[in-house]
Amino acid sequence: MATVADQFIEVLRQAGVRRVYGVVGDSLNPVVDAVRRSDGIEWVHVRNEEAGAFAAAAEAQTTGRLAVCAGSCGPGNTHLVQGLYDAHRSGAPVLALASHIPSTQIGSGYFQETHPERLFVDCSHYCEMINGPGQMPRILRTAIQHAIGLGGVAVLVLPGDTASEDAGGPVGEHDFLTQRGVVRPPADQVAQLAGALNRARKVMLFCGAGARDAHDEVIALARKVLSPVGHALRGKEWIQYDNPFDVGMSGLLGYGACYDAMQEADLVLLLGTDFPYDPFLPLKNTVQVDHDPSRLGRRTPLDLAVHGDVGEAIRLVLDKVEQKKDQAYLDDMLHRHARALEHVVSAYTRDIERHTPIHPEYVASVLDDLAADDAIFTVDTGMCNVWVARYITPNGRRRVMGSFVHGSMANALPHAVGAQFGAPGRQVVAVAGDGGLGMLLGELLTVRLHRVPVKIVVFNNASLGMVRLEMMVDGLPSFETDHEAVDFAAIAEAAGIDSARVERPADVRGALATALAAPGPYLLDVVTDPNALSIPPRITPQQVKGFALAAGKTVLTGGVGKMLDLARSNLRNIPRP
Repeated sequence: MATVADQFIEVLRQAGVRRVYGVVGDSLNPVVDAVRRSDGIEWVHVRNEEAGAFAAAAEAQTTGRLAVCAGSCGPGNTHLVQGLYDAHRSGAPVLALASHIPSTQIGSGYFQETHPERLFVDCSHYCEMINGPGQMPRILRTAIQHAIGLGGVAVLVLPGDTASEDAGGPVGEHDFLTQRGVVRPPADQVAQLAGALNRARKVMLFCGAGARDAHDEVIALARKVLSPVGHALRGKEWIQYDNPFDVGMSGLLGYGACYDAMQEADLVLLLGTDFPYDPFLPLKNTVQVDHDPSRLGRRTPLDLAVHGDVGEAIRLVLDKVEQKKDQAYLDDMLHRHARALEHVVSAYTRDIERHTPIHPEYVASVLDDLAADDAIFTVDTGMCNVWVARYITPNGRRRVMGSFVHGSMANALPHAVGAQFGAPGRQVVAVAGDGGLGMLLGELLTVRLHRVPVKIVVFNNASLGMVRLEMMVDGLPSFETDHEAVDFAAIAEAAGIDSARVERPADVRGALATALAAPGPYLLDVVTDPNALSIPPRITPQQVKGFALAAGKTVLTGGVGKMLDLARSNLRNIPRP
């Protein structure tokens, strides 16, 4: 007769799940054995459950389907926490199985006892314990629908002895939600939005990840209201390409004229963004469109809140919006954007063939040249975020994933593993910092074990670069940010992964080409300059004072790759109504 564990795996198969990321053992054994005996689903052994959760998050974001990770009782499932926070805050549909000690021992202070039904509440939409066979498969299906329907994490706690019990009944069939419906804004909100757009003389559009399926609609609206279009980091890959109205990015990694355009607009329209850095946002004349009503107005005061999907809202309002004629504001911002990029672009082009350690900007720009048109980039938190944000050119097919909301270190490599499993035919590049890679270094063994053909490009500056920058901004001398150099290529080679180490800029292009063309996994260790710094387009006087105290005179800006070419192209072809 089927067990609860058998039913658990069968329901996952019905939901389209193809693999479970985790570390086997202990209270998980009944579930692991059910995987062994089931067709169409596999166990992906990782070296740390945290990495399993990161991998599941990336797979879910790559495929749009539910992904699953698991941890055994006690330390096994507490390791999941970091990756699950990242998945939940990224909106990735992930189910986590947190197995538990024997049900008869719960509450007795038993070996490895924790309370996972409490532990995961803050990083999930749903967190419940299966107390007996009678709850299966209904509770599991409920958890899956929460993860898919709400976008985020669901956690099921399952004691090991309960997993081994005979099933309470047949598993049955179930049609899972695979695509969420469109949120249509109310007619009165659409009318108010049209009125606000028509009254404003200078309109600016600022887009986030919620504009993912609305690129054409955003451009159509910008053309009608002659608006510059800026984006947050998570909106970059969906909005910047094929966009003649682009004025760059705002925020801590920002560049170009985005900040100026936002501050000088009569009306800022926030489209699908939950941009957290409120000092960069205007305090008035702001309208927000979002499918999640809980996000409306939580970053800045609103003149109007519109509840709906970005694409649907624009489609409904477009015919009600009058074509604007005066494009002085748009022209001014496009010119400012180009000038801003021209001012800083030489930082990565000047003396690159002779500068050692290697400019990280140069490495990122060459990677942008050589990577596939549909490559998936996973990026570590810290300075790697800066280089990818400024140098990897979006085109509507490339993807960029990172811990952009939770801000965890060490995500790039496990994210790459999950993305590669989710998209086996695509090129996946982990843009890793030496600090992040070192934190979950054991996942190199995961890559080797499963022959995952990811390409790992390590920006190795022997420093926690972003922390170093934070200390300088606060007027503090950098402390414990710089460490002895590590040869990651040698470590990868010892693990059985092809690798190379680059110390001269003249060797960068050839080494990257070799790495990207490798049929299997490959690690390229690039020794980069720890003094390469980048700060936002606007900083406070206090931050300037901090830099002066810590470093005297410092070069504060970095290059922006091909974005200067895009800005110049937009100037040559300034949109006309």
